[in-house]
Amino acid sequence: MSGPATGSIELLNSVLDGARKENRAALVGYLPAGFPTVEGGVQACIALLESGCDVVEVGLPHSDPVLDGPVIQTADDIALRGGVRIADVIRTVRDAHAATGKPVLCMTYWNPVDRYGVERFAAELAEAGGAGCILPDLPVEESEAWRKAAEQHGLATVFVVAPSSKDERLAKITAAGSGFVYAASLMGVTGTRVSVGREAQDLVARTRATTQLPVCVGLGVSNAEQAREVAEFADGVIVGSAFVKELLAHPDDLEAGLAAVRTLTGQLAEGVRRRTS
Repeated sequence: MSGPATGSIELLNSVLDGARKENRAALVGYLPAGFPTVEGGVQACIALLESGCDVVEVGLPHSDPVLDGPVIQTADDIALRGGVRIADVIRTVRDAHAATGKPVLCMTYWNPVDRYGVERFAAELAEAGGAGCILPDLPVEESEAWRKAAEQHGLATVFVVAPSSKDERLAKITAAGSGFVYAASLMGVTGTRVSVGREAQDLVARTRATTQLPVCVGLGVSNAEQAREVAEFADGVIVGSAFVKELLAHPDDLEAGLAAVRTLTGQLAEGVRRRTS
């Protein structure tokens, strides 16, 4: 009798370490599952990974997404109205990983995982080849059950830190996490911005003082120049809303949307490789 299916945390660690050895930041893309359709979402995630993303986060659409701005909320709403289910999220992870061999994580709020069953969710994510889970609203103090299941199944547990996090709190969060640390570049919700801001650089420095884990910055990056700026001080650059915008701009032409996503990915991938330090 074989043991439990194991996820791809080792692959995630290897990819992030490989980017560091190349003296660049990793490019991490995000798209919600089921958007614009389940099949279209699978194709979009594959397009990201084939066009320059090192890692992809597959979002589990939620009716009350506290971290997501209006662009991703719009995509979530389309996915939910299309009837997306957790099985579709798992399928998206499986198909994107199988097609590219690259690490794919799930980003989800805690309630759907809790209702689905912690062990069941971890087992299915691992069986699909998932690398881990990003849980933006799960307090470290309440995460033991998830972390135990994740470790058993070879999954990373990625926590989110914010500029408001005190140093003592950062240390507690990073000690419990694995894979990488998701540093929210500013207070607020996801969305593209004119400037990512100095708060992000300070947060990365304070986070690094507490952990050897890579620190990846999200919330606000939308073009190659911003990607380059963040790549100067972060181990990874996370982009989500900008990709969603490209797909939203082509509601009746998936191929045109995918072409736009590929172009943007290529530009961002060049950006993270232009760090000067």
